[in-house]
Amino acid sequence: MTITVYAVQGEALDHLCWRTMRRTAGVVEEALELNPGIALTDRLAEGRAVLLPGTSPQPTRQLVNLWD
Repeated sequence: MTITVYAVQGEALDHLCWRTMRRTAGVVEEALELNPGIALTDRLAEGRAVLLPGTSPQPTRQLVNLWD
């Protein structure tokens, strides 16, 4: 499942991912795969439709207990 998001003027892809999904890890990579040719410019045109993954697994963090 994907969602369509529209860029604001001068927005970069990673900022659009952060604004929409509140994270960039894994989302930017999937967005690049879903939108061929989007990496040709560093800034997106205003109103550009960008497909983002609807749900991506959150990266897991390994917790370390200092006293074990």
